[in-house]
Amino acid sequence: MAITISLVLFFGIALVLLLRFKALGAGAAIVAVLFGFYLADTDARTTVNDLMGAVVNALPER
Repeated sequence: MAITISLVLFFGIALVLLLRFKALGAGAAIVAVLFGFYLADTDARTTVNDLMGAVVNALPER
């Protein structure tokens, strides 16, 4: 659960920075957020979670 919250925070901050530096327009940000919500409600949710879990497990621990 801690990894999920951390990734949500990371992607939220990344989205805010993209908006702040005008690398992403407000309309595109809304589309990105809505895409995330709709993606979470599909069968792809399991695949995305498995992929992110594999990436996190592949990172070296310090």
